[in-house]
Amino acid sequence: MPGSRTHDAVTLLLTAPAAAAAYAAGLDIGGSALVAASFLFGGLMFGPDLDILSKQHSRWGVLGFLWYPYRSFFKHRSRWSHGLLFGTLIRVIYFMGAATLLSFAAAYLIAAYNGSDLPRLSELALTWSVLGESVRSKTSTYFLPAIFAGLWSGAASHTLTDMAGSYVKTGRVTEFL
Repeated sequence: MPGSRTHDAVTLLLTAPAAAAAYAAGLDIGGSALVAASFLFGGLMFGPDLDILSKQHSRWGVLGFLWYPYRSFFKHRSRWSHGLLFGTLIRVIYFMGAATLLSFAAAYLIAAYNGSDLPRLSELALTWSVLGESVRSKTSTYFLPAIFAGLWSGAASHTLTDMAGSYVKTGRVTEFL
């Protein structure tokens, strides 16, 4: 299977074509740059190899602990972690859940330390909603879809490279589909 250097090289080589494809699909320069940045992040830090101790995992540094439950739940190279259809979607949902729990824990600790009222989960949900609305009002409606498209295609470049390596070695790629 291709190593981390190969995956990184593929990601770096395909970033400009990903931006060009986004521009050709009708996004403006800002949207295309957003897709390119998300593609880089998706390929270098948010890819399928977060299910093992990998270069992608080590790039998270002190926040690497966020991925331990993910690693213990998903088998390496399963269709749920490396799959083209659900891999990125599952990682996005997982990460948003982990970020929400981490935010709630931080707010809880701050409130406990200051002796103020403890936050309710509904307040945290309202905060996420206000944050999302603020981002949409300051950017555009394509902001989140462009980010997801970049994350998905960056991770897909990893999976497709693995599929090519698997096909060269064994002649089959069905475990990724």
